[in-house]
Amino acid sequence: MKIYERENYGGQMHELMDDCDSLQDRYLMSDCQSCNVMDGYWLMFEQPHYRGRMMLVRPGEYRNLRDSGLSNIMKISSIRRIMDMC
Repeated sequence: MKIYERENYGGQMHELMDDCDSLQDRYLMSDCQSCNVMDGYWLMFEQPHYRGRMMLVRPGEYRNLRDSGLSNIMKISSIRRIMDMC
């Protein structure tokens, strides 16, 4: 998953392969406003350490996360990958 600081894939970009409990601590990003999910399913949380409201994202392009169902979430602060338990 590639995450971007601004909508329309602008600002800082980082590629996630695993969970991130704090975008601020790991990447000095205060928010994630767009992303490109190449593989897997991910949960995006409004607070660090996987707390607060969350949104599921699946493979696809998200040019503006606010328009993708996050209108009630102020910002993204942590991200966790959903792994199969089989």
